[in-house]
Amino acid sequence: MRQIIAALATVLCLLVVGEAEAGPRLVARVNISSQMMTVSYNGEIIEEWPVSTARKGFVTPMGRYRPTRLSRMWYSRKYDNSPMPHSIFFRGGYAIHGTGAVRSLGRPASHGCVRLHPSDAAALYAMVRDVGPGNTAIVITR
Repeated sequence: MRQIIAALATVLCLLVVGEAEAGPRLVARVNISSQMMTVSYNGEIIEEWPVSTARKGFVTPMGRYRPTRLSRMWYSRKYDNSPMPHSIFFRGGYAIHGTGAVRSLGRPASHGCVRLHPSDAAALYAMVRDVGPGNTAIVITR
């Protein structure tokens, strides 16, 4: 019995270590300084898009996150019911989502969310949905 338990524990450890080493298949990296997002799949860059992050007086949280919720269409409860198409929430009310303010892309303009062109937001949303939130990382740096 002890041998069986020890063998199961070893297999479980290998699975956990293997999962940790494998890492996420899809990574969306947001660089606040350059106002750009780079999307990688299995370590290969597949997309680069301009974004808008927090303008003066607001904050886009930096760090490494997993998507917590996806919504094809969300309306901001905090900011006048503003539409947030293809929302990928990663920390509380913070999300990556499409915007109608496409002229602002490439410079800080949001209340803290990461804004994308609507077609880019739809593409990222589809990728996250396809690979799964558990296989996706959102990395925000300066």
